[in-house]
Amino acid sequence: MTLSNELLLSNLLNHNVRCDKGIDHGPGIIAWMHPPVHRLLGWATRPSTLKLSRDVWRLNQLKGISSQELYVKGIPAQSDQATLDRFPTLLEADLINRNGEKIALIADFVFDYKTGKILYYLVSRSNPKIPGTSRWQLSLDKIIDQQPGLVFTNNLRLDDFPILKSSFRQNLLKKSLKLRDQFQEISLRANTRLEGWLEELPWDDEELSENFSEDNSRFDLFGDWDINNDDEAKQFYINSSSRINNPEKEGDPWI
Repeated sequence: MTLSNELLLSNLLNHNVRCDKGIDHGPGIIAWMHPPVHRLLGWATRPSTLKLSRDVWRLNQLKGISSQELYVKGIPAQSDQATLDRFPTLLEADLINRNGEKIALIADFVFDYKTGKILYYLVSRSNPKIPGTSRWQLSLDKIIDQQPGLVFTNNLRLDDFPILKSSFRQNLLKKSLKLRDQFQEISLRANTRLEGWLEELPWDDEELSENFSEDNSRFDLFGDWDINNDDEAKQFYINSSSRINNPEKEGDPWI
């Protein structure tokens, strides 16, 4: 499998290395980098858990990659873990904001395998070794200073950086904030419409009285029934009025 120009360091270290003689040199364990110029020079592997020696490879020895293995050409340099631990690195360095507060850790980086140039770093809010943690992009122009174990930036918050990979927790937080904003917007619109509706209602007592007087005809029980031209209707109306005004004479008028 041919190599892409851009590689993730964690992918490089997670593969076993096999040389052109067919020998398995074990998985990658550490990056060999030059932090002042942000360049990857190579990496080291552990050929056996029983041996103290470590194999160190130059980046230009890398010739191919598959789903499980890296293919290299040539022989490695020999070293030990104590020497490798003294290699300068920015991995797992604290990211410090302009207020001097720690906001993240350097977790990974993307590099050009042909030149070894680091294109940008990936930072994590918590321990980068925990699976599924979110990753933010830290470009080189955002770094204003660096020293062993510390990287300084002018940004104030981690959310000022573009996010590259969201964890389940980060996605849930984003969705919760989005739902809250949508609810607030809906509530604001509803309140605005209610206030406008209330302002349009005729709350003036005189206006209500006039409207009631104009529509009073709607409460006439007989409507358009002309009782003056109907003897039977006129008699019914007189008898009903008499019973309502003198209930004791005829008993309960509604029975």
